[in-house]
Amino acid sequence: MSRPDDTDPDTLFIAEALPAFVSEAREQIEGIEQLLLQLETAPDDRELLDALFRCAHTVKGSAGLFGLDAVVDFTHHVETLLDRLREGQLLLTPALSTLLLRSNDEIRSLVDAAAGQGTEDRREGREALVERLRDAAGDTRAAQDAVADADAPAGPGRWRVSVAFGTDTFRNGMDPLAILAYLGGLGRLTSIACRDTAVPPLEHLDPESCHLGFDLELETDACRKEIEHAFAFVRDDVELEMRRIDGSCSEPQADDTAAAAAQTDVDAAAGPGATAARAARPGDGAPAEGATRYIRVPADRLDEVINLLGELVIAGAGASLLARQSGQGALVEANAQVGRLVEEIRNGTLQLRMVPIGETFARFRRVVRDTAAQLGKDVALEVVGGETELDKGMVERIADPLMHLVRNALDHGLESPADRAVAGKPPRGRLVLAACHESGSVLIRITDDGRGIDRRKVLARAWDRGLVERGVTPSDDEILGLIFEPGFSTAEQVTNLSGRGVGMDVVKRNVEALRGHIGLRSDEGEGTTVEIRLPLTLAIIDGFLIGVGPSRFVIPLEAVVEVVESRVAQGAFDARGRGLVELRGQPLPVVGLRALYALESPHPERSSIVVLHAAGRRYGVVVDQLLGQHQTVIKPLGRMFRSLRGMSGSTILGNGEVALIIDVGALGELAAADARAGANPERAAPGRDRRPVTS
Repeated sequence: MSRPDDTDPDTLFIAEALPAFVSEAREQIEGIEQLLLQLETAPDDRELLDALFRCAHTVKGSAGLFGLDAVVDFTHHVETLLDRLREGQLLLTPALSTLLLRSNDEIRSLVDAAAGQGTEDRREGREALVERLRDAAGDTRAAQDAVADADAPAGPGRWRVSVAFGTDTFRNGMDPLAILAYLGGLGRLTSIACRDTAVPPLEHLDPESCHLGFDLELETDACRKEIEHAFAFVRDDVELEMRRIDGSCSEPQADDTAAAAAQTDVDAAAGPGATAARAARPGDGAPAEGATRYIRVPADRLDEVINLLGELVIAGAGASLLARQSGQGALVEANAQVGRLVEEIRNGTLQLRMVPIGETFARFRRVVRDTAAQLGKDVALEVVGGETELDKGMVERIADPLMHLVRNALDHGLESPADRAVAGKPPRGRLVLAACHESGSVLIRITDDGRGIDRRKVLARAWDRGLVERGVTPSDDEILGLIFEPGFSTAEQVTNLSGRGVGMDVVKRNVEALRGHIGLRSDEGEGTTVEIRLPLTLAIIDGFLIGVGPSRFVIPLEAVVEVVESRVAQGAFDARGRGLVELRGQPLPVVGLRALYALESPHPERSSIVVLHAAGRRYGVVVDQLLGQHQTVIKPLGRMFRSLRGMSGSTILGNGEVALIIDVGALGELAAADARAGANPERAAPGRDRRPVTS
């Protein structure tokens, strides 16, 4: 076999377009999985069955354009079974759903192999799946062979094909030459003639419009249906005529019904996971009103734009500072206008990276289904707040920690149906994945209604491992915190899911690497809730710039509730910077950054308290100066400062100085801890020393 020419235009085109196929095929495969899981509760839903068939057909058709025969051949068997289901010839049973899910996994592995990411030879397992798919569809090998023999032409056949492409062919992302190359792969093109009679004069030619037609003769063993398949993705944009010209095994002509069926197969954009929609029908010349248009951009290009935008924000801050120092009003105003435009660009660019977290939550339906079956448990998964948006990079990096927490809830938290009956609970367990925006961050909750955490068992294991001095009983929250210690596990035996002492500490480390926090709440016998708080983005935030002596800090603006002015005595804080003040008759925990970080600077006579809201609590931060709103480009902390409590990152100010970004969650935990005994609350008269301050 001769090696393909790497300089051949068709070969180059396929190589360049293959990553796009892989990306879209994976989305269709994900759509197949989610549809199958939805159909388990509504097995006769015709709309879902149609969408399922379209997803599989789209993968098969796209793979055919790239010559991925293994994908085409296997998906064909899946498609056959799905066709039986949507026509009502079969009912989707749990066993059949499991078979289709496994088959979908096989399609995924074949696509990965096409992308060069899979090397394992799964041919034997794939052939076994094919046999099961044939049996399920009622197609025995003998019956298929008989049908194939009946439809096969006696030797190579010759076809005359006339095709005229619609004007929107290019706009819809299709290449007529690629389609002709696919036809050539079915046999041998003995003649090709291009029809250019529809091409307008040069002065009226639109380079984005297609005006080409072709008359060709094809010698092939393929039947009419296989040849028509080459035009599946442009069926609505072409005028196609085909006829057999060798005089043998004449086949019926395609009619309007067949064309309509072909178009039904093509419109995969209607199914879940579709990423591109037809912008306009032939002859429109422009997208239909209200039509959604999409463009696929590599993530690394978007990351590069955001990085450059961050540098622009820093440079803009420097230019703004110089403009104010110059004292020229016109320059200050012009610079302010530039700043407003940069802020709009920043907001729009960051919005491009925001995706609903529900897409990640949906992946766990399969995990819950398979794991619960493996454990002999009956579990219903509920998703709440799936529309909550989060930075795409954050979503990708939080998936693994969520996976571990879901598996942990299934294995440790939820009981078997028999145990739940003894406990007076319904046999079906409940697992909830929920997300919402709160105080400038995203709150994710994983809640189960299982057995809860046995604190006595946790404490006993901590005593055995020397994590807690034997006989000492910490608070409930501290006992729950032991679960995040490295190597800690209460499992009696090692299983595929748990018991190896590796997990929760890694989850905590991964969450904290995203500048997030994780916490536990549990009621024994009633269930457990794991809460994860994450920043909305890892790139740029709106911040509130403050000063303590010569040091500068940034507080995420959305966490700021109010600012009050007051006198705080230097001795009002303990050695860890904690204290209490009175705010409108209520005690307010406060943190003094000067005492906490041992900042060597004179203590001012008057200071301000910035009241923050985080993790369901309020606390205050005592500061010397209020320096106003600041667009903050987040930079990671250096290795030396990563263990610095209460800080999540750093930023560069317009004058080149470095400011630390306050981690409002971690600082809030510190403020909520028992304040130093004897820390004297302020007793200043309301309205005089505790009045609102505008920055």
